[in-house]
Amino acid sequence: MSAPSRFVSHIRSKMISSVPRSGFAGLTACSTLRVAHQVRQRQQLSAVAMNPPMHSEVHMRSYSSRPAEPDYQHVRPKVTLATLRKLYKRGEPITVVTAHDFPSGTLVDKAGIDMTLVGDSLAMVALGYTSTSDITLDEMLHHCRAVARGTRSSFLVADMPFGTYETSADQAVNNAVRIMKEGKAEAVKLEGGKEMAPTIARLTKVGIPVLGHIGLTPQRQASLGGYKVQGKTAAKAKAMIEDALALQQAGCYAIVLEAVPEPVARHITNILNIPTIGIGAGAGCSGQVLVQQDMLGLYGRVPRFCKTYRSLADEIVGALREYSADVKSGTFPAPEHCYPMPQDELDRFMRMTTEMADEQQQQQKGPSPAAVGGQV
Repeated sequence: MSAPSRFVSHIRSKMISSVPRSGFAGLTACSTLRVAHQVRQRQQLSAVAMNPPMHSEVHMRSYSSRPAEPDYQHVRPKVTLATLRKLYKRGEPITVVTAHDFPSGTLVDKAGIDMTLVGDSLAMVALGYTSTSDITLDEMLHHCRAVARGTRSSFLVADMPFGTYETSADQAVNNAVRIMKEGKAEAVKLEGGKEMAPTIARLTKVGIPVLGHIGLTPQRQASLGGYKVQGKTAAKAKAMIEDALALQQAGCYAIVLEAVPEPVARHITNILNIPTIGIGAGAGCSGQVLVQQDMLGLYGRVPRFCKTYRSLADEIVGALREYSADVKSGTFPAPEHCYPMPQDELDRFMRMTTEMADEQQQQQKGPSPAAVGGQV
């Protein structure tokens, strides 16, 4: 038996079993209804046979208002701190990409990226702020929750916004707990060197994993004189090494090295016992991180350290222009984008609209003279 035939038999049995016993009694008593029911059933089965779904079970469609449910049978194992540690131990580079909402988080997860970072860079690339320091904790929590809903396997890390951890260790713990509990993150990232070590130690002691961040720290770009490479002199490189060792001692599970000369980043990576995640720090790091919008070419100009893997801005603008042209010309929506109606119901609808139009026309004409005379 062919696949369509098997599917038709399956559907027929389902349809028959779903009819109540009282329904069968009614059909038996009334041959006209029985024949009509059989005709409709044959029409339905024929339509299904001509267009069988991809699976034998009921196929749920996906709409923009109801995204498709993830295929849990093909979800990769959950990435944990232990997973990241294993990658580091066997020398396999760790991949990290930023995400800022549900679709971007879903895409990062589907791509098999090891870590998803809800970075405060979303202040600029998603919210239009001029600085990463402008974003608030409530805004970060909102975006982190959205990313978390699209993340099944990737390890989820969220930035602590500027002003949420610098005042005291208590402040840092309280806000980090919110990010973990309300934002559904699995770890937090904060910027700073050895001056932040006591705060990081406090966080890790209460069970909050911390991803450190040294080198160019965007939240402090004003005090650094702008977005500039750090550690370009021997003295500054030495201070950065001390920062890295202090963060490791405080309990960071990994450290981001941003905009650091490649030899310095490589040396720091070699002397540490935890992974380093580079961004503009060369290939000697234990892993790499990029901002998703930069690597996908959504804004054109990107930093020197970023490789643009796609130029999606051109593709997206082109698609939007095509859509606009199709709507203006009347070629969209086409018949294949419209929902059909059963022919008998369509005929009934057309008769109904004709009758309604006749009634409306009669009302506009008013009562006939004969009718008016009769009333007088």
